[in-house]
Amino acid sequence: MKIGIIAAMSKELALLLPMIEDRSTVRANGMTFHTGRIGRHEIIASECGIGKVNAAIGTLTLIDCFHPEMVINTGVAGGAGASILDVVVADGIAYHDVWCGPGTKAGQAAGCPEVFTCPLPSDFFEGLDVKRGLIASGDIFVSRAEEVSHIKSIFPDAVAVDMESAAIAHVCHLKNVPFVCIRVISDTPGSADNIAQYENFWTDAPEHTFATLTAILERL
Repeated sequence: MKIGIIAAMSKELALLLPMIEDRSTVRANGMTFHTGRIGRHEIIASECGIGKVNAAIGTLTLIDCFHPEMVINTGVAGGAGASILDVVVADGIAYHDVWCGPGTKAGQAAGCPEVFTCPLPSDFFEGLDVKRGLIASGDIFVSRAEEVSHIKSIFPDAVAVDMESAAIAHVCHLKNVPFVCIRVISDTPGSADNIAQYENFWTDAPEHTFATLTAILERL
């Protein structure tokens, strides 16, 4: 299978690249894409940058230039129910900062479902140490308890928050490409040491999410 893998930041991508065999690079639309193989899969990996616009541009470039059969987003997220070092595989993804006016639901982009869903069934993840749940995305770094409370008022089932996954899911929905999101929880928004948690996370165990990615690739 040809699979596109998108990370938000260079330190996330740096953990992924050593997994790719026969790696080479291609430039497209001002972005660098790393191509090669992981196991039996053809891989195209890239760093999209932080935020919804960067994520959407990176995803559209990946899909239009390389035509993957599936897109996987991997990286970190803040906890909104999940705990630090939990690996969350989204069963739903939504915007927490979108409202398109009367007659529409908060979080629902125009012409899109309220929640973007993962195409893989729940039993696909049996035996993996992952948490399933909804990930809410928006263009803010969520760090305060009141921000989490607002998000949970829209999506009570949210377990994590990030800044890219809904935009990636949105583009994949429009382009009819299946999308899977894997995020490891790096910090707990609203805690007294939230920023320190995020900064120290990179010296702890971010490889958790990449072990899950490898297991998922082996099962596909």
